[in-house]
Amino acid sequence: MLHETVFRPSLLLVIAIFALMACLCDQVQTQASQTGAPGPGFFVEIEGSKLYYEECGSAPQTVVLVHDGVVNSAVWDDVWPEFCKHFRVIRYDRRGYGRSPAPTTWYSETDDLLSLLHHLKVSRVALVGSSHGGELSIDFTLAHPEIVQQLVLVGAVVSGMPYSQHFLDRGKHAFELLGKGDVKGAISEWSKDKYLIAPGNDAARKRLFDLLSANPQDMQHPDYPLRNKPSLPRLHEIHVPTLILTGDADVPDVHAHAGAIEAGIPNSRRVVVAGTGHIMYLEKPAEFSRLVINFIEQNTN
Repeated sequence: MLHETVFRPSLLLVIAIFALMACLCDQVQTQASQTGAPGPGFFVEIEGSKLYYEECGSAPQTVVLVHDGVVNSAVWDDVWPEFCKHFRVIRYDRRGYGRSPAPTTWYSETDDLLSLLHHLKVSRVALVGSSHGGELSIDFTLAHPEIVQQLVLVGAVVSGMPYSQHFLDRGKHAFELLGKGDVKGAISEWSKDKYLIAPGNDAARKRLFDLLSANPQDMQHPDYPLRNKPSLPRLHEIHVPTLILTGDADVPDVHAHAGAIEAGIPNSRRVVVAGTGHIMYLEKPAEFSRLVINFIEQNTN
């Protein structure tokens, strides 16, 4: 009887503690969703692997941020809170970046994005794609025009358009260091690139170095993306409102691609952002947020 008397109050106390913890956890997650504060992410199962993603906000308009080919989705951290105030926002790590496992077989990047949207029950979306993420966003818009409402391309390239020898050679030393197993040296080399971060933006350059140092797999994972049909000759098929952003210090090839994209997509608009390079949202997050949020809100049906 003594054992039973002592046990029952203890059990009730444990239950009460767990209930309180669950309540506090719900409050934290709710606040994170409302304010855009970093919160727990999730994984979605895709063909042969899984993708890590995060979401915030509860507005009717959904925006997906598609990161570049340099660093994972944490690169959006400085603009994330502001976007979360205006939209339901989703960001994810493409295969091999951040917390998403590296691919072990051939896969389709557009199918990965489609699987993520289906999982989250998103039928209409604004895509904000940076660099290769912009190339992917173009490919996705052509493959699924019924889903994309607005398109924002940041330092984007387009498949089917060639690159200059200068563009191909500029990362040669970093790749040589990677080949020798000197990941730290390669990260340092990329972080110093004058096109990724414009000269003088030292805080953004350090932020890039820190992101790559925390996620070295972003630079050295194997990749097996299936190539889509070249999008360059099909740009005229895109009829959604399109904003093209380019940093004035970005590599000349990106400016050439931006010009081709602007010429190809009817009624698209190009803006060159002064004092920024390829990753402008690390350099001038407030200006980037203003330009993109205003564009999406002005073109929401």
